[in-house]
Amino acid sequence: MRPLLSLLALAGVGLFLLGLHLELKWLTLLSKPLPVVCLLLWLRSAPASTYRNWVAIGLGFSLLGDMLLEWPADLFVFGLGAFLLAHLAYLVAYLGDSRRLAPGALLIAAVVAGSMFALLASAGLGPLLLPVALYSLAIGCMLWRALARLGSPDIASRSAWLAAVGAALFVLSDSLIGLNRFVAPFEGARYAIILTYWLGQFGIAASVLALRPQSRL
Repeated sequence: MRPLLSLLALAGVGLFLLGLHLELKWLTLLSKPLPVVCLLLWLRSAPASTYRNWVAIGLGFSLLGDMLLEWPADLFVFGLGAFLLAHLAYLVAYLGDSRRLAPGALLIAAVVAGSMFALLASAGLGPLLLPVALYSLAIGCMLWRALARLGSPDIASRSAWLAAVGAALFVLSDSLIGLNRFVAPFEGARYAIILTYWLGQFGIAASVLALRPQSRL
């Protein structure tokens, strides 16, 4: 990432964490979008491709979800919807690169998403049961297709690994949100959630820059 964008992104991270520590809602609201905005600007330096476009769309929906969850009102369901669209955008990006079945990746994703949903459902989701079930299905599919890119001869290994690790961290962040909100709130939850989320988004965005230019012209 370019030095100026890196500094701006790190400033956003630092200010947001400071806002959490000092419980300054206005500071967290203003600083939270900065890292993802910087990632979107960073993507502009990558060669044009369908993969880049869908990742950018995913980042855009993620940015919307960020603000909905941070806004001083209970907009959780709307934030969930925005992040659902982000996962679907990443899913389309990964499908555009590889359509192979990858049964091992499918099994891993199914276990991860299924376990997360089962744990949340056991805590009692009420009217959110169906939305959370659909969300779990979406992130499971997204993780499957991210993992399916690993080992493909047509995809740069570095891009595949960055996307896979980024997707896994995004899923982990979502899982921590669910655990903290529905199962058992834990100390430091917001720090763990946001840091894994930002690292995940960075990995997904970086996978665009790591593509082989000759395969994306």
